[in-house]
Amino acid sequence: MSLTINSKTVTADSIAQNAVGYVAPAHTLSWKDDFLIVRTLPKATSDFSGVARMQWKWSRDFTLTGALTPVHTGIINTYVTLPVGAASADIDSLINDYAAWFAHASAKVSAKLQTVNF
Repeated sequence: MSLTINSKTVTADSIAQNAVGYVAPAHTLSWKDDFLIVRTLPKATSDFSGVARMQWKWSRDFTLTGALTPVHTGIINTYVTLPVGAASADIDSLINDYAAWFAHASAKVSAKLQTVNF
């Protein structure tokens, strides 16, 4: 099983009941370039239907310049928590807004400069 993301093909490497780990093109035995998808099913109680959770995590090694170590891993980890019964259109709207933020230049500035104030 594979996915194409941003013109890169990631291939399933490990499959568990609620998680699939993928390796990306730069992945080797000594170089990390991994994508992970994990789900947690809702747990209902007597007065609440619960929430469904997803995690998307990309981990990639970087060659560092001017640092104390030559290589270290960068990680982007996204958690999605949605209440059971949410309308599909509401979920689409939330994902679209988040995707627009993530693609916005301010998100890159925020990550690179570690700033929260624009």
